[in-house]
Amino acid sequence: MAIKTITPGWKKKYAAVIFLRDIVCYGLALSGVAFLIFRGIAQSSYNWQWYRVSQFFYTWDDNGFVAGPLLRGLGMTLYIAVISLALSFVFGLAGTIAGMGKSRVGRFFSRVYVETIRNTPLVVQLFVMYFIIAPVFGLGQVPSAVLALSLFEGAYLAEIFRAGIGAVPKGQWEAGFSLGFSRAATFLHVVLPQAFSHVLPPLTGELVNLVKNTALVSIIAVTDLSMQGQVIIADTFLSLEIWLVVAAVYLVLTLSLAFLTARLERRTQRRI
Repeated sequence: MAIKTITPGWKKKYAAVIFLRDIVCYGLALSGVAFLIFRGIAQSSYNWQWYRVSQFFYTWDDNGFVAGPLLRGLGMTLYIAVISLALSFVFGLAGTIAGMGKSRVGRFFSRVYVETIRNTPLVVQLFVMYFIIAPVFGLGQVPSAVLALSLFEGAYLAEIFRAGIGAVPKGQWEAGFSLGFSRAATFLHVVLPQAFSHVLPPLTGELVNLVKNTALVSIIAVTDLSMQGQVIIADTFLSLEIWLVVAAVYLVLTLSLAFLTARLERRTQRRI
């Protein structure tokens, strides 16, 4: 019996079918959740006022488009998330390099940093950063929030990077040395690109957590999306409408981030 071989064209076709299947399954799951939500809405006695929600995103006046509080809060959330993401990579990579280096002092401080941050709540770290550490350096609310989030996520990224680097065969180090590269050059040009492909899947989860954790910065009065939602609810009593809209915005952000990371992962795997 002849064995059929799968050509690259067939692989692309199967990939498209699998992607379509996943989209359909996800759509069905969301439809089920939406059905339960709307069923509960229909049976509740809550006075829904969805028509008032749009004004909190934008309005129009004589000068044109005016951003509402939710849109301004979304901008602040994105700003904090982007800056914290960049800094968390720096802290995570620095913690990994120190933890895997030859210096005992570096390994000690790396372990203290990772274990302390990973085993204490982010809420407590935000309070400590804002009320104890920030006054020493004259930091405001937003820098305090960014620094606390960056240190928190950086501790988790340090462990992810360490596992990814450990997954690269030792022969890759030897190959770099045989080409005349220094240890730093071998790490930067040979080992780190290969480790990056290993850490992308767990990295996606941490990036999504970072976006969701930005909602906690409202406890130190940062006017992010969740803080703006709380202010609107206090003024209008539109509790369920606003919280559902805020949750939907966070869902769109995290799904978009997961989608972009998945595309980057597939592109990276094709290059290896």
